[in-house]
Amino acid sequence: MDLYKQVLFALMFLLAVEQTCAASQLVIDQGPVELTDFNMGYLVDPSRTLTFEQARTQPFKETSNRTSLGTDARVAWYRLALKNASSADQKLFVHLPHAYHLRSVSIYQERDGELLRHEVLDLNQTAGSDLMYRGTVVFPLTLAAHQSTTLYVRSFSYSHQWFAVEIFDEQASRLALVSINTDIALMVGMLLALVLYNALVYFATSNRENIYYSLYLISGLTWIALSYGLIASVFNGYGDAVFQLNMSLITMPIFLLLFMMAIFETKFFYPAEHRFLQGLIALLTATLVWSVFDISAALKPASSLAALMMLVTFSVSISLYRKGHPLAKYFLVGHSFFVLFNILAVLTYKGLLSPSYVSSHGVGIGIVLEALTLAFIISHRIKLLEDMRASQEDLKKQAATDPLTKLYNRRFFFPESDYLLELARQTRTPMSIVTLDIDHFKRINDSHGHACGDKVIMYLAKTLKEESRTVDLVARLGGEEFVVLLPGANLLEASQCAERIRLAVQALEVAVSIGENIQVTASIGVAEINIEQESIETALGRADRALYDAKKSGRNRVCQAEPVVMSSVQTLADQVTV
Repeated sequence: MDLYKQVLFALMFLLAVEQTCAASQLVIDQGPVELTDFNMGYLVDPSRTLTFEQARTQPFKETSNRTSLGTDARVAWYRLALKNASSADQKLFVHLPHAYHLRSVSIYQERDGELLRHEVLDLNQTAGSDLMYRGTVVFPLTLAAHQSTTLYVRSFSYSHQWFAVEIFDEQASRLALVSINTDIALMVGMLLALVLYNALVYFATSNRENIYYSLYLISGLTWIALSYGLIASVFNGYGDAVFQLNMSLITMPIFLLLFMMAIFETKFFYPAEHRFLQGLIALLTATLVWSVFDISAALKPASSLAALMMLVTFSVSISLYRKGHPLAKYFLVGHSFFVLFNILAVLTYKGLLSPSYVSSHGVGIGIVLEALTLAFIISHRIKLLEDMRASQEDLKKQAATDPLTKLYNRRFFFPESDYLLELARQTRTPMSIVTLDIDHFKRINDSHGHACGDKVIMYLAKTLKEESRTVDLVARLGGEEFVVLLPGANLLEASQCAERIRLAVQALEVAVSIGENIQVTASIGVAEINIEQESIETALGRADRALYDAKKSGRNRVCQAEPVVMSSVQTLADQVTV
């Protein structure tokens, strides 16, 4: 009975082996060959010491031709049995499209237990190799009619086993090799455009978050271009030197955290969250320094660091959202994209999820979606800052403006006029000042009410703006008293302007009731400022005295102030020289 069980077990084992071999054998018929979806055998070599003779005798498990065995499978063997079922010879080209991120590849071809061919490719020494083209290893072989062969591929990766095999005839092989990774190029192009845009925004605003965001984008696009073969395809770059660019996987979260600290201003407003972010940056920086000396070892805890970063960033974002930060909700949305697609990618790299387009490109998709969301956050923050500045400017304007007439008030007039006077001294250009007072304004208020008086003041203010130049400074000093500062105008020009204002005021008819209008007049004083000796207050005092002279002389007229007597002969000599 025991012998019977042993024989039965042996038969079942042989049957299982036969089925495994049959499942791993790829039959090629007549016609175009373009095989991109099939099964093959694999064997993980944790010791990294198995020879070809040893590996071929080991049991192989079955997997798809596009597989991911995780970060623990640094060295793996793949077996593929081929059979030409047609009546003609078949010239085939075996492609390894993900070879660009490997350290080395060894390919063995055998038939009937005999080794026919052995090719070794060290990716640090790919120059001049016929096997490597645009990041893809191409292994040509010819199968005679009804002939079979078995291929063994030893794949030595830097970090994780992300492996693929495809089989083509000559025409299909050429088409596959010249095809462009349009999707990857589009991702990189979008990120480059965002980098350029944010560089321009930085030069315009000098906001640190734009620098951190641009560096985050540069790290992201570098990793995408490296991981998905764009660097290998375009620049023909492989090996240890290129693998160092994987440091971008560490710099990317560093710049993202710095971006968070800048955009949310955590240092000033959220000190507890700021300390968490600082601690994580310190840990990532230490990992970055480690990667300079041993990038492969530094990348081993990458998944754990990524999980920690996601935990911290999510916690901080939720905390800021609860505290009412207007940008936190947008960051949570964008970061959710990044986290979701990165989880898919990590599960694929660990060999826990079957490779698909979305899972294999998860990190790239997550980076692009998050980058677009962060760009929106920057734009939204700029808008918030602009609204804040506009509000501040509006408050400033309100503080500097008379609420009734919308002319400048006393608070604004004197500092601004001092500045204009200093400018006149530097350019040696004349300057004059005009003061104006409404005649019998108290009588208007007493007879027709303060509402009518306010209407008169508003009409007068409008007239002053219309009759003044754009460079003139027009202000209401208080009550019915107005002033106009005229840069570049001498006494004669200022007097002519004052006369135009007087005539325009005289022509005003203000309606006080239906069918009843009142006429308004004004008394005006004019003084030319001695730009070398006088202050605005002194010149205004002289113009006021001229205004009082106008009132004493009967009102509704313009009077000129007497010029200032020069204080010294030297000053007079200077003016004559000029």
